[in-house]
Amino acid sequence: MKLAFREFGSGQPLIILHGLFGQSDNWNTLAKSFAEKGFHVFTLDQRNHGLSPHSDEWTYQAMASDLKEFIDDHGLEKPVIIGHSMGGKTVMFFETMYPGIADKLIIVDIAARPYPRHHDDVLEALHAVDFNTIKNRKDAEAIMNNYISDFGTKQFLLKNIYWKQDDRMDWRFNLDVITRKYDNVSVAVPQVSSPVSALIINGEKSRYVSAQDMEEFRLRFPNSQFVTIQGSGHWVHAEKPKEFFDAVMAFITA
Repeated sequence: MKLAFREFGSGQPLIILHGLFGQSDNWNTLAKSFAEKGFHVFTLDQRNHGLSPHSDEWTYQAMASDLKEFIDDHGLEKPVIIGHSMGGKTVMFFETMYPGIADKLIIVDIAARPYPRHHDDVLEALHAVDFNTIKNRKDAEAIMNNYISDFGTKQFLLKNIYWKQDDRMDWRFNLDVITRKYDNVSVAVPQVSSPVSALIINGEKSRYVSAQDMEEFRLRFPNSQFVTIQGSGHWVHAEKPKEFFDAVMAFITA
């Protein structure tokens, strides 16, 4: 699949993959900062997200294949690859399927293990927004208030609303497929050990990565480093952008 992307700067390629319900422009500010330090930055919309095509096939294997196709199409050599949450699992699957391509990996606040369902409230909120009657983001937010209390989560999701037609709004992500195939992105990464240099970043307040997960990472990526961003939750890059940027730069320029 040919993925939509944004491009910044020049130099060594650095690819960034967003998480579930995200899109490439969530990373614009950080992408520009990396570009200013001499990297050729690509922020990708994964399939069924952002401006990339929608597909009924939605697995990590498919998303890793999309990433490989993007790297091949653009002739990128030794890319650094950053993945947050779902994007981090895409990165791990990519390394198991196509070892030796990435120069370095940065996996942000996600572990290799399977996860229990934990987005049902979000899915319920998204489905409650009826674009047959709702004509602006304010009304959509009012509906979502009945299901989601966290302001940041609501604003993150509302960024995905766009005018599909002159008189009708819609979600940019493929809500139908994400709902039906949600369990596909909760699965474990296959047990493979890789010599690639990897940085594992987690948020201090996040529950996505445990001490046991860290031990598992050491088995999968013996050449790995760990950074916990203090005061941050799951959206590490958005909540603590300077600390995140500094941690990544220290790793990729070492």
